[in-house]
Amino acid sequence: MTHRILFVCLGNICRSPAAEGAFRARAPHHATDSAGTSGWHIGDPPYGPMQQAAHARSIDISDLRARKFVAEDFDRFDLIIGMDAENLTNIENLRPRGNKTPVRLLTDFATETGADHVPDPYYTRDFEGALDLIEKAVAGLDAHLRA
Repeated sequence: MTHRILFVCLGNICRSPAAEGAFRARAPHHATDSAGTSGWHIGDPPYGPMQQAAHARSIDISDLRARKFVAEDFDRFDLIIGMDAENLTNIENLRPRGNKTPVRLLTDFATETGADHVPDPYYTRDFEGALDLIEKAVAGLDAHLRA
């Protein structure tokens, strides 16, 4: 079964494109996209250091471009995945009345890590650590969707 999955972070230049890229590399039969809750980087490619770190793991995100999360995304996707609690709040603030599309944290799929969010490497500069967590979580997401 093909699922439509949207990965969401703040600016859509680090965490969500990395999650989209890691997931589509792992499960290319699903339809994926990524977005940000802010509009600061609309049209921009993923942040250079994140692209480089992803590329070193054979994850190509160079074709992605930042866009802003919009209310219509609730109807376009089967599952919306945020990187942290603030993202979830911003996503839920746009939920149309009566819409039931599930919204989850990416780390919900990597409970063994003990992480409750994916730290933003734009600020932490830990691109490798963010990718380690993202790869564990997308593996868990893939397993969840297969179950």
